[in-house]
Formats: sequence, structure tokens, C-alpha cells
Amino acid sequence: MRKLIPATLALALLAALNAPAQAAAPAHVRVDQVGYWPGESKHAYLMTSGRAGRFTVVDHRGRVVLTGRAGRDRGAWNSRYPHVHDLDLTRLRAPGRYRVKAGGATSAEFEIAPKRDTAAQVLRFFGLQRDGAGAPRTPSHLNDRAASVYDWPAFTGPETDQIKGGLTKIGGPVDVEGGWFDAGDYLKFTHILAYVDTLLWAAQRDGKPQGTALHNEAAHGLKYLDKMWDEESKTLYIQVGIGAGNAEGTFVGDHDIWRLPEADDGDKAAGHQFIRHRPVFRAAAPGAPISPNLAGRTAAAFALAAQLEPSLERAAELLDQAASVYAMARTTGVDRLVTSLPHAFYPESVWRDDMQLGGAELALAAQRLGDPRAGRWLAESARWARGYLDEEQGDTLNLYDVSALAHADLVKAMRASGTGGLAVTEADLIAGLKAQLDLGARRAAADPFRAGARYDAFDSVPHAFGLAATARLYRSVTGRRAYDAFGTQQRNWALGANPWGVSFVAGAGKRSIACPHHQIANITGRPATGAVVNGPNDAKLFEDGLGEHFEEMPPCPADGEDRYARFTGHGSRFADDVRSWQASEPADDFAAIALYALTLTST
Repeated sequence: MRKLIPATLALALLAALNAPAQAAAPAHVRVDQVGYWPGESKHAYLMTSGRAGRFTVVDHRGRVVLTGRAGRDRGAWNSRYPHVHDLDLTRLRAPGRYRVKAGGATSAEFEIAPKRDTAAQVLRFFGLQRDGAGAPRTPSHLNDRAASVYDWPAFTGPETDQIKGGLTKIGGPVDVEGGWFDAGDYLKFTHILAYVDTLLWAAQRDGKPQGTALHNEAAHGLKYLDKMWDEESKTLYIQVGIGAGNAEGTFVGDHDIWRLPEADDGDKAAGHQFIRHRPVFRAAAPGAPISPNLAGRTAAAFALAAQLEPSLERAAELLDQAASVYAMARTTGVDRLVTSLPHAFYPESVWRDDMQLGGAELALAAQRLGDPRAGRWLAESARWARGYLDEEQGDTLNLYDVSALAHADLVKAMRASGTGGLAVTEADLIAGLKAQLDLGARRAAADPFRAGARYDAFDSVPHAFGLAATARLYRSVTGRRAYDAFGTQQRNWALGANPWGVSFVAGAGKRSIACPHHQIANITGRPATGAVVNGPNDAKLFEDGLGEHFEEMPPCPADGEDRYARFTGHGSRFADDVRSWQASEPADDFAAIALYALTLTST
């Protein structure tokens, strides 16, 4: 007997049969929006819910200049985009402006050119970050010239920046005016600034020349480091300002308000005493050993400057300054490293890489000057390299691990010395570089967009630029180009060849980050050209939303729309919104590694 279908079910089935099919997600083509060098490998990516066929490349006049068939399916990005196909553009070599068409989509415009100015754009960001009398916009925080020193505050918990109780004054006044703001806020940290200045000097030494602008910016950073290191008392100051106020509500911190920096000196509002007169904190008591990560990277900055200083007399002074800081490192009984207050802002856990880097730069500077201490520092750097390779490997070049630069520069110092019998060999150090590149390459091989960094962790963009830089460091010490294409792919990913189709460097490309979590840019409405942001982050960090706007914070985007929600995938999310500190806050260390990578890959 035939089973009867109820009338209501029959009507439902008829409606379903007659309903239009659900529209497929529109395809997208992702490219490096800045562009490609004529001779390098070039890849774009087609995100689609359907089949891929052929692609075409058209020039700025719309003429077809290249055709090809989409490459293999590299896997799904998310449920909307179950297919990501590689589009190999390597045959495109003629300089010009182009777009890629595939799957009904057209890419952002990009350029094939033998010369680009992206590194110069990033360098401009440091001008925006300048504090003190040298700020190019308006002088700010001149009260820092006579700042009081305070004991380390107690915090309400290990993962919070809220202070418990008050602050205890222990010294001062000290002159800490100048330097750079750390990020989208106005705090200043020696831990970050020493890393940044090291990379700026290294970019001048190793990369494509940027004229006097790069030297001037590196010199600006060094001038501030000189203030943070008190040679006479052997004291290193580590921080200016506090992030949050206290639990009792008697004062506020930098992150509690949204304003322009020049407003702080005259801010007489109740509870704003530490906005108007910013507290200073030191790494240790005068003359006491200093956390080795701080001692190593601060010494490296002074020693790199000594390598480049035209005046040999001044270079010798810088070398002595580097040696003095380096000698203060605590290298026994090391527990939690000193970075910032609270430590959770920058939770560094390895330090032998910093000591290796400091020793290598001291050795190179001493070799240049004919200083007999070169051999001692070379041996110390090699000893710290051995310790790092045996105990601390597992990351790639970024704020928290500088071993890639340390390995490459130690190789150079060893070759210049010709000394044998050290704790490591050149082969050990080159293998260490290769291990970091292989870590990224394994991730890239499994990722639809060839990303060597993790999407669901902090600092994905600086990690990508760090891998790009490491590929060139590897080539510089081996002469081999085995990782050149991989390094290029990491730069491509950061500049637009990613699931969101966003260049994470402001002003670089047609669709770059537009709403950075940056107070000056947000309030003034002026672009933060060259700002480099974190990029995608763990989607769980966004589960509670982006929060409310400060009263003084113009909404950006103006309509509040999240244009990138549909591209959330692989456990990560990106939001181009001024409130999105998780993804869109620029930072000096992000810009520094991008600048270093871009100067290296321009040669």
C-alpha cells in the first residue's frame, strides 16, 4: 500500500522544490597588494565555494597579458569557502600594474616593479610614535624630563594590569623625555625599544639603504636608551607610565582614557596624577644584576650603533657603553624575566638568545675597532648560543626570540675572527636558522594561503615578517636560496595574500588596515601610514564583542559593520575596528621587524 503524504508536508516539499537555490558565496582573489619583484615567484589565491577553472591577468588598461589554469586545491578556509586554489603568476615579469580575474572575481590592483617604497612607509610610522620635544606633530610629555621613580606596584592578579593599592616613590627626578610610544597608547618600555632600535640599526647595516631617515630614527631611539641607562649608578630604567589605575579608584592609567598625548602634561582631572606626572620604574636596584634579556638586547643596540658610527672615537664610547650594560646581566638563578609592569603585557620566557645577540654585536663592533675584548665576547656569545640551541628552541624571529639575527651575526663574527674551539660551530648556527625556517615551512605547506605563522595566536603578522627576514639571513650566511620563495610568500601573506584580503601595513596596498587601534590616528582622522598591526588572532578573544567606544573615540568604521566576519576561519578572526586591540593595534616591534624584513628583501 502506498504511503500517503500529509497535505502540509506535501506543500512544504513543493515549496522547497520551487525555491531558488541558496546563493553561493562570492569568490575572491587574494594578492600581495603592494606587488612583486619581476624575478621572484608570485602566487595569488582564489577563494571559492565552487569549481576553479582558468584565470587571466589584465594590465591597467584591461588588456589580457597572462592566462593560466588554477592550480591544485590547497584546502578549505571555512564552510563558506571550502576551496582555495593557487594561481601561479610567476611568468608575469614585465613591470606594470595588474589585476587577476578568476571564478567571477577580480583582485585588488598590484604592481610588478623593480623598486618599491614600503620600507620607507613603515619608517614613517616611527615619526608618528615620537614622544617629547622631538615629536613631529606637537611636543608631548615634557613632564617626563623630571619624572619620579617608583617601586614596582602590586597587581590584583597575575593576568591583570590593575594595581592594588598605591605607588611608592623611591627616587628621582630622572630625565626620561623622548623615545617612542610603544603602540596605540603612550607607554614607553625599554624591553621593546631596545629590540626596535637593534632592528633599525641592523636594517641600516644589512638592508637596502633608506637614506638619512633610517639613521636619524635609529639615532633617536639610541638617544632614549642612553637616558634609560644610568652609567654612573648602573641602573636601567624599564618603563614610563602605567597601563591601568588601581582597584581603589584613586588614580587612572594610560589605558583608562582616550586622548591626544599633548593633553597629558596639563591634565589636572581628579585621579589623573599619574597621567600628568608619569611614574618611572627600574629593572633592579642601582648596581644590582639586570634581567639578562634586557641586558643583552640593550647592549646589542649600543654595539650595533658602534659598528656603524663614522667617528671611531664615538664608536669606542658606544662599545664601552654596550659592554657596561652587558656585564650587568644576571645569568645565574634566573627566574621570571623582567620586561614590563605587569609582566603579562610582554611575557618573555627565553633569554639566552638576547645574551647571544649582545655578545655577537659586541664582538663585531670590537673587531671593527681592533679592540682585544672581541675574542672574549665571541666566546661568550657562542656559549649562550649553545645554551639556546640545547634548551630554548621553538620560536621564530620576533620580539620574544631574537636568535635568528643572533645566529647570523655570530656566524659573521666567527668568520671574521677565524677562531676555533668555540661552544658552537657555524654548522650548528646554520642548522638553527634552518630549523626555524622549517617550522614555518611545515605550517605553510598545510595552510591554504601558505602562512608560516599561526592565525590563532598573538603576533601573526610580525612572525610572518620575521620568517621573511630569516629566509634572507639564511641566504646571507649560506649563499643558498632554498627558502627565498617561502620568505616571499610570508611577505605576500602580510600584504594582502591572506583570507581577509587585507594588507596589515597601513597605506601599503589598496585595501590596507583602515581603523587601527591608535589614539592619534583615530582622533585626528589622519592615516597612520606605515603602522603594522597584529592581524588575525584567536577567535575566542572576540567572543565578548569589541566593547564600547570611549566618548572621545570616533567610531571606525563609521557604520560599525564587520566587513570581515564571513572570513573567520581556522580558529581565528580579524576585525578592522578601532576597538579591536586584539587584531588592529599597531606596535613599534611589529613595525621594526616589518622594516627589517622589507629592507632585506629589497636587495
